[in-house]
Amino acid sequence: MPEVEETPPQSKIRDYAFKVLKSLEVILRVPPLFVIDEILKNVGTAPQIDISIESMEEFDKPILDYHVIFSSCLKFLCEALVCTISVCIFVLWTKNLLKVYRYLVAVLLIFALYWGNVNYFGSVLELREEVKEILLLMIKTNDIDILQLRSFLKFLLGDNIKYPIFQGILTALFFTVYDGPRPPLLLPVMYCAPILVSLSALPVSFAYYTPLLCALLPLLLIKYVIWVNVMPAMQTVYSGYRHVCAMLSNFGMATFVEAEWARLHVPSVLLIFWLMRVFGHACLLSWAYLNSGVSIPFSELSYQMAKTLLVGGCDTLIAVLGMTSVVSYLCYYLGCLFQWALLAEEDEEKPIGTVSAMLFYVLALQAGLTSCDPDKRLVRLSRNICLLFTALLHFVHNYVHPLLLSLSASHNPALHRHLRALGVALFIIVFPVTLLIFLWSNHELSTWLLAVSAFSIEVIVKVLVSLMIYSLFLLDAYRSTFWEKLDDYVYYIQAFGNVVEFSFGILLFMNSAWVLVFEAGGAVRAVMVGIHAYFNIWCDAQAGWRVFMKRRTAVNKINSLPEATAQQLQDLNDVCSICYSEMRSAKITRCNHFFHGVCLRKWLYVQDRCPLCHDILYRVSSQERLLQQ
Repeated sequence: MPEVEETPPQSKIRDYAFKVLKSLEVILRVPPLFVIDEILKNVGTAPQIDISIESMEEFDKPILDYHVIFSSCLKFLCEALVCTISVCIFVLWTKNLLKVYRYLVAVLLIFALYWGNVNYFGSVLELREEVKEILLLMIKTNDIDILQLRSFLKFLLGDNIKYPIFQGILTALFFTVYDGPRPPLLLPVMYCAPILVSLSALPVSFAYYTPLLCALLPLLLIKYVIWVNVMPAMQTVYSGYRHVCAMLSNFGMATFVEAEWARLHVPSVLLIFWLMRVFGHACLLSWAYLNSGVSIPFSELSYQMAKTLLVGGCDTLIAVLGMTSVVSYLCYYLGCLFQWALLAEEDEEKPIGTVSAMLFYVLALQAGLTSCDPDKRLVRLSRNICLLFTALLHFVHNYVHPLLLSLSASHNPALHRHLRALGVALFIIVFPVTLLIFLWSNHELSTWLLAVSAFSIEVIVKVLVSLMIYSLFLLDAYRSTFWEKLDDYVYYIQAFGNVVEFSFGILLFMNSAWVLVFEAGGAVRAVMVGIHAYFNIWCDAQAGWRVFMKRRTAVNKINSLPEATAQQLQDLNDVCSICYSEMRSAKITRCNHFFHGVCLRKWLYVQDRCPLCHDILYRVSSQERLLQQ
């Protein structure tokens, strides 16, 4: 059968339903994070063991309190078990996740019904004897007293009518959520039995046990359903284990983590978790302020609340992950703003949001945000945000630099493109200068201030290098003759920028080493210092040395070739086969081909064969080859 094409309204409805289901899946994965976060908050709250000699009143008293040790170990095991269960629930597939939540909601509804029945019996039994007397009197005398009837109606339809309605709503919700066997007596036991027992002549002692009896049957049914599904759950776990092993063996760890990251919607889940957490904290602070009766100006109140929310928003590792997700989204949209200003596209290999999130989390681990005091936490958080923003300027420069080179080298006549790129470049220069003036005016010299200054000066130098190369390319575009020294000027400017960047890399390494040894150590900081030393110093030094030796070798090769005379160029009357430009000067290869010296030098960066006949241009000695390596 031919496929039926969807109309635009149907397509919109389908997309809207997909978005709703995706949002629901994200929300369902948030509660396990709250459980883990609450456990991490309570870590370390167990009673401390005092083993000092001064604390012992008698010499025969045991040094260690084994009850405290046992309770601490038991608490740790319970917290570890709950964390493991929460993580397992978090990583479940959507279908299994819905089943788990159906069972959890069913159990919560049973406890809510139990609480409602207890409150119902507590209020009904107080009026039960009075209502009995009213009914007996009405039956014997066949006379209906208005006051007595009003008391009877108050019992049936007055204050106590809300409990049967509440029980009916909860019972309907339970039957909607519950997925299992439903005996015929389940509905009468859950809903009708409490009302009938309250109106019957059964003893009061039996009525007090009725809520418990009404809750036992559905709890036993749920326990039976869970017991029956133990084997399917084990099979699901085993199939998940096989799926993980297959993914790791076929695609590797990176692909597996990326696929699971996308399936679980981890950034969105962390974002919703952190926003809900901060919103709940804000509601508690507002309620405490309203009940305190203290009058505080709105500006000061807003500042104190923002300060408290930021401090409380990074007190656990899960909270720091949530804040990292928020920072990732903010940096992503800030990067989109700069891309809109530059009319550029985002680099899919290194999205600015992901890189910023990784940097922020690493800085948070280095600073130890979760373990420091609240007052110090806000200071360290503000410093990390300052470092992150200076690093964000480096990312923006990665967009500006190739755009400036392409606009100048391609002779792009669109003036607004040039103005946009130059405006962003000017912002990258002005903002760090303003930030440095502010920081050095209000803070004393410290290792953090040196790090921010190094990052800021480094990005300023990089932008200046980009602008200088951009200016050289613009000058070359308006020249009528071939500019042979252009490549040398560009190389010298880039070399200057690379040397400055390498010098600041060494400065940052020494600064980090000083912090590691004398201020704040730690495994994370030591690992990051090692990574910085390897990638930003050792690898950069090797790459720079290889480029220098390659250029030096190419210059030696070109200098060894003979220069073409004016008569030879006039007789040849040809263009360079590499750049297709007129030759006012040229080098002659061993195979008797003519090229610009600069063009041939660039060609020698790639290979040692002639661009036309592929004959070997120059023999590299073994000593030069070792120097290049």
